[in-house]
Amino acid sequence: MNPLLIILGPTASGKTHLANQVASRINGEILSVDSRQVYRGMNIGTGKDLEEYVVDDRQVPYHLIDILNAGEKYNVNLFQQDFQTSFLDIRDRNKVPVACGGTGFYFYALLKGHSYTVIPVDEELREGLEKNSNEDLLLLFNNLPSSYQNLADTSTRKRLIRAIEISTFLGQNPEKEILLETNLATVYNPLVFGLNPPAEIRRERISRRLDYRLKNGLIEEVESLLKSGISAENLIYYGLEYKYVTQYLTGVLGYKEMNTKLETEIHRFAKRQMTFFRKMEKDGIAVNWLDYNNDEEENIYRIITAYNSFNQNI
Repeated sequence: MNPLLIILGPTASGKTHLANQVASRINGEILSVDSRQVYRGMNIGTGKDLEEYVVDDRQVPYHLIDILNAGEKYNVNLFQQDFQTSFLDIRDRNKVPVACGGTGFYFYALLKGHSYTVIPVDEELREGLEKNSNEDLLLLFNNLPSSYQNLADTSTRKRLIRAIEISTFLGQNPEKEILLETNLATVYNPLVFGLNPPAEIRRERISRRLDYRLKNGLIEEVESLLKSGISAENLIYYGLEYKYVTQYLTGVLGYKEMNTKLETEIHRFAKRQMTFFRKMEKDGIAVNWLDYNNDEEENIYRIITAYNSFNQNI
């Protein structure tokens, strides 16, 4: 059967390393659940850490990484389609599908399933919303009650605008509400594990990692993307590292201000990731949180043992 094994967690939690260690021992292949790692040439800023996919000198196969050119647009609807195609391919070859990532909304779309992604883009609305601050956008969204209110991921400006777009559509087309929910969890039979280091450990890792990346190619990566013809506006659209480093390279921010703002926003992003994962639990998605005090081998053993038992009982 080979159901879906999931290892999720906030940024800098160690999930990629752990997922690859597990996959290498159970004939597994990694399915990336990350909204930015799909882009080629965006390696450092998205934290692909492709060296983690080589375990004991063997390559762990991976999917949904480097499938689009930087500058193109990707969304949860395309992700659902790509994920299912790759999942079925892995399973049909009798390999174990191991999903790993930190994009909570993508996980939610897989495990709870909804069809809000078919709601059309409203370019005129988006253009009007771009003039608002993030705080005003959040206030506007909270004043648009709909069935999407408790599902929305508002962790980035881009997702917040999309959430307003969906809620606006539902308000204008209330008859569509009852048609928009499905359940995809039965397709995957998921077993979910989570990593959540203590906040102080997570913060220290984020700060150390950001310092390393800024000194070892992140700025050059963004500079190369700009030189390749991708506009500053398009890079800023991708958020976090690409937003603030682009603003530094275009003279909007000085280096110190860029570094400070970026570090602060990554910390906030990690906190929002955990908030969304907890919301997933409240909505019925069982997450087996691994004890941070366990050593890696203990976590690997626990995951593999639980997965084998789970697979035998479905």
